[in-house]
Amino acid sequence: MTSADLEVGDASTQFAGELAAREYFWRDHQPWLEACGYMLRPRYNPSWTPSWKGTKKSYYQCEDGQVMDRGHLLDAARVSDGKVVMLKRILKSEHPHEVEISQLFSSEPLGQDSRNHCIPLLDVLQDPDDEDLIFLVLPLLRKYDYPPFDTIGEVVEFLRQIFEGIQFMHENCVAHRDCMNLNIMMDASTIFPKLYHPRIQLRTRDFSGMAKHLTRTERPTKYYVIDFGLSRKFDPADPHPTVPPALGGDRTVPEFQDRSHLDEPQNPFPTDVYYLGNMVREDFLQRYRGLEFLDALVADMVHSDPTKRPSMTEVVSRFDGIRSKLKYWKLRARLAARQEIGIVTFLKDVRHAFRTVNFIIRRYPPVPTPTL
Repeated sequence: MTSADLEVGDASTQFAGELAAREYFWRDHQPWLEACGYMLRPRYNPSWTPSWKGTKKSYYQCEDGQVMDRGHLLDAARVSDGKVVMLKRILKSEHPHEVEISQLFSSEPLGQDSRNHCIPLLDVLQDPDDEDLIFLVLPLLRKYDYPPFDTIGEVVEFLRQIFEGIQFMHENCVAHRDCMNLNIMMDASTIFPKLYHPRIQLRTRDFSGMAKHLTRTERPTKYYVIDFGLSRKFDPADPHPTVPPALGGDRTVPEFQDRSHLDEPQNPFPTDVYYLGNMVREDFLQRYRGLEFLDALVADMVHSDPTKRPSMTEVVSRFDGIRSKLKYWKLRARLAARQEIGIVTFLKDVRHAFRTVNFIIRRYPPVPTPTL
């Protein structure tokens, strides 16, 4: 089996709402996973009968009609307490360090450090029939930027956490090597009073309605770095470790553009700095107004020469200095998209003004920092 096999799916053989080819694996493993303490959704029960059969409903209106989008990831409910988790299946032969690094940051003393933003590892399951295949049990997270940020203060807190998290990894001699935007997520349980559906996140988990959410200012959110498949831990005695490059999801890394040098060992830590800088550049500076205070720092983080980029310790120090100089009303300001037109901007500003007054009265701080 290869990682490609884990993602297999053939839409041409799938009828509307029926199991896709990539879902058969999970159906066949459902009894074993239940015995391990994790219950899959009804769709993956071997005796499943589609709930829409014999009714006037379409499959897409029903909870059990939702087809998984990634063959190696599936949600489940922990039998002991009903908590919704994610199961990630990986091949040890392809990602031999992922479990080791996940366990490092989920165990004492690192696991309880407030600067640790690595996704917690809740459990590890060994496939009963394939020694190479294991399942990581992880918290249910979602994309860090959806729902969208409302204020500049919310963005500042997000960046503080993620810069701090990668700095913490580096201090412990671990390079992530793929910390681009798709590998940064948030625990949205605080802002969704009724849990969203893991597959169709606009709906509630039971598909009884739309999933309503609060703002990050009302319910401070914690952000996490995920996916340690390319990550490596290095010898603390080596101040400048090198390793052959690993091509992550962001293919714009300057030092990876000359393919003739991709076999040459390089220091992966400056590449992590680039990944974060480019995430801020593409996801924030190029999309929103009012974040010009980040321009100089980000420009240094994405410098074409890796040796001229700041370390993560320097990034955190500079960011703390920038953050300390931001005024109260700047942090309260609405995060406005660059492409907004006049009337839209006016209406959103009016709505934001009323909401801000409400938040001030309720004593919500402009930078919503979660408690430990």
